[in-house]
Amino acid sequence: MRRSLVTAAVLLALAGSLGAGPGGADRPPLPDRLADTGGGSQLITAEAPDTGSTTGTVTWWERRGGRWAQAGSAPARFGANGLAEGATREQGTSTTPTGLYDLPYAFGIEDAPAGTTYPYRKVKDDSWWCQDNDSRAYNRWVEPRPAHCRAAEAEHLVSYGTQYARALVIGFNYDRPVRGRGAGIFLHVNGRGATAGCVSVPADAMAEILAWADPAREPHIAVGTSSGPTAITRY
Repeated sequence: MRRSLVTAAVLLALAGSLGAGPGGADRPPLPDRLADTGGGSQLITAEAPDTGSTTGTVTWWERRGGRWAQAGSAPARFGANGLAEGATREQGTSTTPTGLYDLPYAFGIEDAPAGTTYPYRKVKDDSWWCQDNDSRAYNRWVEPRPAHCRAAEAEHLVSYGTQYARALVIGFNYDRPVRGRGAGIFLHVNGRGATAGCVSVPADAMAEILAWADPAREPHIAVGTSSGPTAITRY
């Protein structure tokens, strides 16, 4: 009888240690391991294995009963040259900037998904995103494109029928733009492959995120790697 009790105790202890391990059920959800979540009750995480990765996972979370719970998840794509620290990233490097950012508004060539409450701007034929470092409209939507924003240094949004079918603006370098840091970073629908610095997800996931996002809950997006200097948990 004593031997059976000892054996049972050992098995229970072993099971407990396995559950509490790095991949165990007792591990706190990712938002609880971040340095900051932006203060709202909704959060999107975009995590890649390392800075050289062009793929990873986007997960959207919400506070339920005082705890973070996963609301959805989808495979993600990142910049063609991986990810780079947002605070020092350089424009034109095809890297996705890491960091914690707000989500100013949504936009798209298609109509907003049913149930969308997020501010949604419809793309028109004369809608552009200015990336011209010499322009007063740097890193801003312009409609129509002003003369001081050169067409060669701007994105004609309607030309990206697949990617910009629906999208969310990521607030990277947005409030007080630093010239040369980068412009036009979005969460958008997948194209043919890696992005030029944005984060992308399948079309159905993008629609689900837009229908889920609630501006009253102040959603943010955290972008980073699984470990290292750009670990998502640092942001």
